[in-house]
Amino acid sequence: MPIPKNVTFVTFDVYGTLIDWETGIYEAFSAEAQRDGIEIERGVLMPLFHEISRDIEGGSYELYAEVLRRTAIEIAKRIGWRLEPSRSGFLPDSVQRWKPFRETNAQLQRLAKKYKLGLLSNIDDKLLGQTRRHIPIDFDLVVTAQQVRSYKPEPAHFVECARRMGGKRGWVHIAASHYHDVVPCIKQRVPVVWVNRSKQTLEPSQKKPTAEVPNLREAAKLLGVS
Repeated sequence: MPIPKNVTFVTFDVYGTLIDWETGIYEAFSAEAQRDGIEIERGVLMPLFHEISRDIEGGSYELYAEVLRRTAIEIAKRIGWRLEPSRSGFLPDSVQRWKPFRETNAQLQRLAKKYKLGLLSNIDDKLLGQTRRHIPIDFDLVVTAQQVRSYKPEPAHFVECARRMGGKRGWVHIAASHYHDVVPCIKQRVPVVWVNRSKQTLEPSQKKPTAEVPNLREAAKLLGVS
């Protein structure tokens, strides 16, 4: 799907796209593990986090805070850290400290002057509220996993977003996760801009997004905002 000639609504994934969640997750794990004299390497932690959290999200729906708790417990098991389950709340508790990427707020403010903006996120409403304190923008639409009781890449976020907007005309989605956002957008025929911060290389079998950019600044330029 090409980018529409007349874009009216731009939606974003939040974590990894607007918020540097990997740094936030690593800092939370590192601080908690150090209490037990354990060091965790970021390069070991993040692949485990993505693998385990995806598996948990693929089961029956539960709040994202619980997904984070269960993910923390399983990661600890995998790395040989004897973490008491009662301490697993350190991870959802850390969400309030996850910061935006340096470019995020400036680019959102520029885009908001020209387009309506929305958020489509695999999180619950309470935790997203904590994150939005770091983003001083009034969004026109917000769809969370809690609202649709489903996690991307399942289509519910995108179906609900289209329903609220009254259709897909003029809509572009911007996201950093090929798995969670690009794939379902292609299936739903929603133009999608992939923010490939980590310079991931797609396999030949993987579907290509409408466009690929290295950061939000380039995404804004693509939509005629500089």
